[in-house]
Amino acid sequence: MMLARQMRSSRARRPSAWRWVAGGLAVLFGLATLIEGGHVLFGGPEARAQAGNVVPFVLVFNFGAGFAYVAAGAAALAGRSWAVWLARALAASTLLVFVALGVHVLGGGAFETRTMVAMTLRSLFWVVQSLTLPALLRRASSS
Repeated sequence: MMLARQMRSSRARRPSAWRWVAGGLAVLFGLATLIEGGHVLFGGPEARAQAGNVVPFVLVFNFGAGFAYVAAGAAALAGRSWAVWLARALAASTLLVFVALGVHVLGGGAFETRTMVAMTLRSLFWVVQSLTLPALLRRASSS
């Protein structure tokens, strides 16, 4: 009986695998965003030319958001409840920037197709994070 209780107690302290996946993906996504965005922002004219028709407000937003991606992922890994609020803020702000990008494109502004694809993936990622993290963190705190 005592051994079973100890085993349950040690299992309760272990974070769920899904929380590790969610947090780890957010950290990796953030690091990739910082590396790529930083290369275009700070890599000089050649890096900027290779990037093509960069939409400056999207580039700056995504680079800044990369820091928040890492923070949200680290918070999720640590089981911090504020990871949910940060994921929700990232989802909402990414969707707003995506709408602004749509307005820019509809107004005839130059853009790269990969920017649209990337913003779609970013939006989906953070919407899914904001919807799943509450359950993952609740499960971790209640087990």
